[in-house]
Amino acid sequence: MKIEKEVLEKNCLKLSIEIEPDEVEQALNQAYRQVVKDLKMPGFRKGKIPRKILEARLGKDVLHQDALEILVPKALMIAIREHDVEPIDRPELKSYEIDEGQPGKLELTIEVKPEVELGKYTGLEVDKEKVEIEEEQVEQVLENIRDQQATLMASEKELVEDEDYVVIDFTGYLDGEPVEGASGEDFVLNIGSNTFVPGFEKQLIGARVGEEKEIKVTFPEDYREESLAGQEVLFKVKIKEIKEKELPSADDDLAKTVGEYETIEELKDDVREKIEEEARDKVRVKFENDVMDAVAGNVTLEVPEKMVEDRVEEIYRETASSMEQRGMKMEDYLAAIGSSVDDWKEKNKPAAERQVRNRLILEKVVAEEGIEAKPEEIDEEIEKIIEGTDFEFADFKQRLEAQGYLTGIGEDIKRRKALELLMEKNEARKE
Repeated sequence: MKIEKEVLEKNCLKLSIEIEPDEVEQALNQAYRQVVKDLKMPGFRKGKIPRKILEARLGKDVLHQDALEILVPKALMIAIREHDVEPIDRPELKSYEIDEGQPGKLELTIEVKPEVELGKYTGLEVDKEKVEIEEEQVEQVLENIRDQQATLMASEKELVEDEDYVVIDFTGYLDGEPVEGASGEDFVLNIGSNTFVPGFEKQLIGARVGEEKEIKVTFPEDYREESLAGQEVLFKVKIKEIKEKELPSADDDLAKTVGEYETIEELKDDVREKIEEEARDKVRVKFENDVMDAVAGNVTLEVPEKMVEDRVEEIYRETASSMEQRGMKMEDYLAAIGSSVDDWKEKNKPAAERQVRNRLILEKVVAEEGIEAKPEEIDEEIEKIIEGTDFEFADFKQRLEAQGYLTGIGEDIKRRKALELLMEKNEARKE
């Protein structure tokens, strides 16, 4: 099989392919076997029609489409392997010639990864923030811990105020009939938490313990229960008790309650360390992004729209999977944030374009620097993947190799090492 490639425009190639006659014949024979097995024709048993008769009655081109589905992928595989072609989309068949005993001719156009001209990518000056935390941050986390460990105690207050915890019985009525699921007994409600329908909690402010109060609220038009959406519902509410939150002391007993700490100072030290680690991670991520932006400023590259669209779809699937793990459907999530699928994808398009741009730049750095992924590095990555599972390393690795995923793991490692190189070879100026 002979393949000639020609650059058309941007990142589009034309592949002119000549196929040996015997390869064409093999593809036609394979196509014939696929077509004839389900074909019926008077005078012949199903699947037993001779090829010559089949072509004579239905035309020689009856086998061409199936033969092309054999020849085109094979030609593309050879182009990828031997002619440095990296497709980002399916090829488009522009023309073909398939005649028995003659060389086959195919002309394809295909969009490929764009060329990347790096320019200067080391020795750049990039600002890097200092990792600094305030002691107030530690104290705030400690206050949050105290709040989480708080207990609700009976209050002597008689009137409900904002931010109070009240114990209530309630029942909702629509057109005089009780609403299913809109009732409760001894329910503890934090006034101002927006736990209930908007307007409900505010109407309890000023109510007296022991009082039975009627409250009318209108459910939102987009309420998840359609039968209640936009409807006015009457709630009969009895205020049974007011409770106050009692915080534990910030002492050694609190530390022992929340973890394996002996003293409150040990707890504070752990909190401080975690805050610092989070701050370091944020600084690192920002520095990574700033380094990539600095390098990209010297790069000549036109990011293909097709790659951006594919990345947007990947982000959408990743987000949907994340939502499902939290017990929420993607459509419900979009409804909650007031977005359509198309609007969500459009909003995420700039991030997708930046990610594609960075990936292409890192791949070019990998090639320029001759960066490799060592076998032991790939093994370490596999160990991370199966950590916490019942998979055996050898079996899992064999499965990844059979499915062609080992190459992808290696490419991820190489890009990661390229990013580390860029961070090392570009000066970090402290802000």
